[in-house]
Amino acid sequence: MDIGPINAGHLLVVPIKHSTSLSDLDPQVGGALFRAAQTLSVAVRKSGLKAEGINILLADGEAAGQEVFHVHLHVLPRFQGDGFGHRFPPHYGQHPTRGQLDADASAIRKAL
Repeated sequence: MDIGPINAGHLLVVPIKHSTSLSDLDPQVGGALFRAAQTLSVAVRKSGLKAEGINILLADGEAAGQEVFHVHLHVLPRFQGDGFGHRFPPHYGQHPTRGQLDADASAIRKAL
């Protein structure tokens, strides 16, 4: 359980072996984290707690909002009017050109 829950039923899925970020997380452990989060999400919905939806959140890096530098997933029960949400930047909705998308995809492919 998260000690500072956004909503009742807010859970954390934390691997035992320390990894600061996704880049040093064992892929097998990452898969297990998401399987556990999926199982817990189902349990939260069946629990009777208020959960019209679920967010799975992982903040990787300070710029992404990571405050505890040990990889972990938040399983967040959500409902209409709960006051929690995502804020999109002012440029959101201004779509990049196909050329820019292709260039970004190419850069990522090269990094693989």
